[in-house]
Amino acid sequence: MSKFILECEEEGFDAAPVEEYFSSAVDSDAEICAELVFTDEEGIRDLNRRERDKDAVTDVLSFPNLDGIKGKPLRKADFPYDLDEEGRLFLGSVVVCEARAREQAEEYGHSLRRELYYLIVHGLFHLLGYDHEDEMEKAEMRREEERALSAMNIARDKV
Repeated sequence: MSKFILECEEEGFDAAPVEEYFSSAVDSDAEICAELVFTDEEGIRDLNRRERDKDAVTDVLSFPNLDGIKGKPLRKADFPYDLDEEGRLFLGSVVVCEARAREQAEEYGHSLRRELYYLIVHGLFHLLGYDHEDEMEKAEMRREEERALSAMNIARDKV
């Protein structure tokens, strides 16, 4: 079992459920880390415009550091230039728009907590190589997301 570290400076955010799940779900001989950033609508729109050439607010953006890793064991030896100063393998960054998460939680009829964790898990699966470009990929990614949220005891609770 690898150790997964979710680096987040947001006060009050509990990364433990995410770290526990991904520590057991990712096959690695290295400590793995990812960055989580919360931002507002202006911040995510700016990132979306600069990085994806889309001038729109979105709920979550992922910036993977590694390519071609979906379903593969992550070995330090395969990524010697992707280790941070502490020897951890850096997967990338996930940026979540809190305002959009709040709107979606209300729209879908569940708690803000559930929506935030869903967006974080969604972003982390992108870092691990999952995507939803077609219906088959979308269904596979959704299964993995629901498996993770279920293991983390984050249900589709009502507000």
